[in-house]
Amino acid sequence: MNNGIYKRIILLVALSITSAFLSGCWDQLEIEDRALVLGLSIDSVPANSETEDDKTTHLSSANINLKKIRVTAQIAVPGRVPLGPSSGGESSGGGNQNPVWVIQVYGYSLDDAMNNLQQQISDPRYLIHLRVIIISEDIARSNLHDLNDYLRRNPEVRRRTWLLVSEGEASEFMNINPPLQRVPTLYILSTLEKAVTSGKFPANYMGVFWSAESKWGESGYLPYVSLHHKENMLIKGLAYFSGGVMVGSTTPIEIGAYMAMKGINPGGYSVLFNSDKFGPVILKTNDRFTRVKVQLKNGKPHITYNVFLDTALDEHINSEANISSSQALKELEIESQKGVIQILDLLIKETQQAHSDIFGMGEYVRAYMPSYWKAHVHDKKDWEEQYSHLTVDIKVNSNINRVGLKEE
Repeated sequence: MNNGIYKRIILLVALSITSAFLSGCWDQLEIEDRALVLGLSIDSVPANSETEDDKTTHLSSANINLKKIRVTAQIAVPGRVPLGPSSGGESSGGGNQNPVWVIQVYGYSLDDAMNNLQQQISDPRYLIHLRVIIISEDIARSNLHDLNDYLRRNPEVRRRTWLLVSEGEASEFMNINPPLQRVPTLYILSTLEKAVTSGKFPANYMGVFWSAESKWGESGYLPYVSLHHKENMLIKGLAYFSGGVMVGSTTPIEIGAYMAMKGINPGGYSVLFNSDKFGPVILKTNDRFTRVKVQLKNGKPHITYNVFLDTALDEHINSEANISSSQALKELEIESQKGVIQILDLLIKETQQAHSDIFGMGEYVRAYMPSYWKAHVHDKKDWEEQYSHLTVDIKVNSNINRVGLKEE
């Protein structure tokens, strides 16, 4: 009798445990029932313009005294996003139908605008697949604190999302029609990711930007992009920040200069300069390596950069001059080093005038001179001010390892 009761108890316990695994997904939500936001653009709204106030988060009597922003969301349409390469002139999963739905909303903050967005769509919005956020330059030059606060608190937002600054209106990027990709956000994402692998841009995701902005000895930067002919995106430079706001931008060639200062590989930029002896020459950088030395001079930090570049002779435009001998290559290396130093010096001076230490020189001072750092730097503004007067020496060692094949 006791054995029977014991077996029944074991059976009931086993059934109770098994039922937990057989209950199914009671809280399941199909992917077709989710509004997957792929990209966002954020623009400022002029004070004089008339915009709708959806009053999703407030009443009219609230008297909100804030400037409005315009948020454009790119939402994936289920069944239309192509899953592979196109075939026969049509992409998989939807033919010539638009694979995304572009919606424009207004709000006093990003959270307010996203609530207004949810009020206009039936499915719950999800930011799990959000990969690109583009903000206009006037937004970047105001204050990104509220924007970063919302994104950092939202657990759905990936730290590997790209945050870009656009020249002009950011909303135009949500409606581009690139021939190589049917989904605009995926085209922008692919452009940035391939720029990283080809050495055209550092892997500066949104999480990296936040990390730099949180350090006292480093300032953040973001990709600075522009739109050409409504079809292609140009990576125009680096948008560098100081005090949490954008204070300037670089040229495309200065992206390569920044990556050389940081020793970021692979090398992907070519430099065109006019040699006094050989005429116009294009050298391509293949590899970079940098050593940084920090020391005190006259009681203040002094930093020396030793930049090593492995280059290749891409083109010799003036074919009359001969660069076939090792002595000629050595002379060309010396001339190229002067040209690279000129570009690096110009970039440092530009960022010093803007009080934006995008190179992280302050972090070297903090690491190698902790006593000086504790005595003179008490917040980020202190170092940004010191960086504007910092003395920096640049030494470049350039080696031409490849000259290509030429049939005489």
